[in-house]
Amino acid sequence: MSATNVSRIAIAAGVAASTVLLLAGPAAAHVSVQPQGEAAKGGYATLNFKVPNERDQASTVKLEVNFPADHPLSSVTPEAVPGWKIAITKGKLDKPLEVHGRKITEAVTKVTWTADGSKIAPGYFQQFPVSVGQLPEDADQLVFKAIQTYDNKEVVRWIEEPKGDEEPDSPAPVLKLTAATEDHHGGAADKAGDDDPKADHQADDQAASAEGDKKETHAASSSSDTTARTLGIIGILVGVAGVAFGVLAGRRRTA
Repeated sequence: MSATNVSRIAIAAGVAASTVLLLAGPAAAHVSVQPQGEAAKGGYATLNFKVPNERDQASTVKLEVNFPADHPLSSVTPEAVPGWKIAITKGKLDKPLEVHGRKITEAVTKVTWTADGSKIAPGYFQQFPVSVGQLPEDADQLVFKAIQTYDNKEVVRWIEEPKGDEEPDSPAPVLKLTAATEDHHGGAADKAGDDDPKADHQADDQAASAEGDKKETHAASSSSDTTARTLGIIGILVGVAGVAFGVLAGRRRTA
């Protein structure tokens, strides 16, 4: 094989590799959402919306996250992010939610972060935390459609819902929900202690046992102190007697 052919093959391989990287790049660097810990059904969670900057000559200056209308969340509280303004949009619910005995007639439909002295520069990413709840119990995932805006006026819409195992070109952030637990905020574990009389009796028994242990410990401590004092006094008396005996013995020898 000639040197010319080898060179052509190397160039072709390099072009092919570059093409693969270019095609894989956008799919790997989309806006995503991840919980801090777990996002359990029926519970509360803090979500991080991660926004990478995909452009070499532009910075991200705005992010809009749309919250699912089919599973509205009664509580949405974004964390303050230095250098970014936050706007919360709410809408009326077709069917009110009942949370902790009260009806919720409106819910957050969108949260918008706009650069205010800060940007997401090329080669960097930014996370936008949001506390949410109560997560639905009848869903396995939540889809948050997001819109990313650059300072060159380019707008990228991350709104395509995934179907099957194949990821779309502009996938929307998807939050996977885990199985419900008994210890989430306002969950069954919290209510059991309030309503179960057995739990109250167990708590009383534990408190009584702890108080008894304290008394026994105090009594043992008092007994130990008394014994120590008694031994100390006996030691002093023995010492005094020894000194007196020594003095008398000395006088007898002198006499």
